[in-house]
Amino acid sequence: MTRKVILTVAPTGGMATKAQSPHLPVTPQEIADDVARCWEAGASVVAVHARRADGLATCDPDVYSQINGLIRERTDIVINNSTGGGIHGDLPIRLYDELWELDWNERIKGIEGVGCEMATLDSHTITATFEGREHLVTTTPARSRWLAEQMAKRGIKPEWEVFNLGHILSDFTTLTAEGLDRAPYYCNIVLGGHRAFQGALPYTPKILQMLVEHLPEGTVWGVSGIGPTQLPATTHGLLLGGHMRVGLEDNLYYSKGRLATNLELVERAVRIIIELGYELATPREARDMLGLRQLAPMSA
Repeated sequence: MTRKVILTVAPTGGMATKAQSPHLPVTPQEIADDVARCWEAGASVVAVHARRADGLATCDPDVYSQINGLIRERTDIVINNSTGGGIHGDLPIRLYDELWELDWNERIKGIEGVGCEMATLDSHTITATFEGREHLVTTTPARSRWLAEQMAKRGIKPEWEVFNLGHILSDFTTLTAEGLDRAPYYCNIVLGGHRAFQGALPYTPKILQMLVEHLPEGTVWGVSGIGPTQLPATTHGLLLGGHMRVGLEDNLYYSKGRLATNLELVERAVRIIIELGYELATPREARDMLGLRQLAPMSA
């Protein structure tokens, strides 16, 4: 049988702004419209980040619920909410003149949004540097455990986020081995963010191969490539047996100097998947592959 590939679109993220790209969807309606177009083109999972009315980051469960509801009215795409938040808006707390932290109590509201089937689980602490400001994204072992327990109670599937080998071998492997997530686990390997995230790794074929070789047995995985690494890293991931993620959260450009739309990035990913001899997984097939509950059939 031809291998099925899950294509994720990450339309917004918690960092870029409209000033950087007018194509970035930030209002609930803009996000839902963009997601519907990408779903029609072949995306089966959406990684949702919420934004306030002023376009800055939030994890307000009411905003997540509104976005998720608008998406669900039009599509059966798998909805994955973020617990990472973003580097502006409701999230940053000033610790010292030079150091900020993303508010944990705000971040965890991402699992409270109605309609959330999956949620990100950053099983590590990392420092993000943007525009000269350093932001601690603090997810201690106890916080990782708490998030995994809360997601299990709510029937939410974790998407384990990893930036380097240590992130795989520590909390991700430990907590799954303890049964706080059931196989198949889902892991998003993030590469190319090393200039902004301390401890993150660049994309090279050897680095991706190494990370994949150390994933726990029973892991379904995909690749996120940041900036210009998006195209080579995600394509290589396909060849290694993984799945694919694209979108303006990870990369604002289609080619050097030309801003992209989410739809353009999804359409290019679809062409690559098909040209390599694979098939796109439908949202229903993606739910089976990820161990998620199926939705009731959409009405005509």
